[in-house]
Amino acid sequence: MAQILEFEKPVAALDAEIASLAADTARAAEREAIEARRNRLLAEIYGKLTPWQKTLVARHPNRPRFLVIVEQLFEDWVPLAGDRAFGDDSAILGGLAHFRGRPVMLIGHEKGHDTESRVKRNFGMAKPEGYRKAARLMRMASRFGLPIVTLVDTPGAYPGIDAEERGQAEAIARATEACLEAEVPMVSVIIGEGGSGGAVALAAANRVLMLEHSVYAVISPEGCASILWRDAAKAADAAVAMRISAQDLAELGVIDGVVREPVGGAHRAPEDAIALLGDAIDAALDGLEALPADSLKAARRARFLAFAQAA
Repeated sequence: MAQILEFEKPVAALDAEIASLAADTARAAEREAIEARRNRLLAEIYGKLTPWQKTLVARHPNRPRFLVIVEQLFEDWVPLAGDRAFGDDSAILGGLAHFRGRPVMLIGHEKGHDTESRVKRNFGMAKPEGYRKAARLMRMASRFGLPIVTLVDTPGAYPGIDAEERGQAEAIARATEACLEAEVPMVSVIIGEGGSGGAVALAAANRVLMLEHSVYAVISPEGCASILWRDAAKAADAAVAMRISAQDLAELGVIDGVVREPVGGAHRAPEDAIALLGDAIDAALDGLEALPADSLKAARRARFLAFAQAA
């Protein structure tokens, strides 16, 4: 593993023991016993993660990102660039693709996988042109009758002065509006972090799903702790109070379902995690494709207006 989280260190110690015995055939039984103990420990740890630990898993650098998921789940991917107003944004990608025989419009955040690509993608924090591109592609999808699939993974929209100068808040609002006005089925999945309006702008969908160890909140736990306690070190307490986990949000009715991850998280078995994600998206689209456009729009708007009334 490229990065071992603090609570994973007991598992890493057993992994090291297993690796040291890999070439010793005389000790195969001993290695198998350690592997069994390691698997039990991993299941135990991941079966009772705290909200803050889930946040760390959601941010893990080895977690499958948008482009990795596209490569495994989608075919004939044709990226479409630009907002037709200012430029292109590398933090939000979108375009045409086939998903298990269906033509779809695919849109999502891309964080990058190494230092160079993370800088290029601005760590998944989109600027106004990214949200305007997303809105443009959603309108295109409606025009051509293409279901929309979005993959959300962002700490939030970029808060820099250049983004504010170009109308960040308005661009996020327009993207959210485009979600609500789409005349086609829309399925969104939080695959890592779902941060603030930067996430909602791609997730005001008919069906909103979350991977098991992803998080979704109006602000990061560190940001919440800094506001409430003037101490970012209280992020773990904030994560509990905010109820940011997929399990909490399913219980609250904010999302429609939790997509199971392999034991130990998607970063340990990305191909298996992506396959499970594909099955969940497929099932969600199956449940929506027979509905007429007016019903899709009405249900989507009613869903999100109900959150406002509840608040």
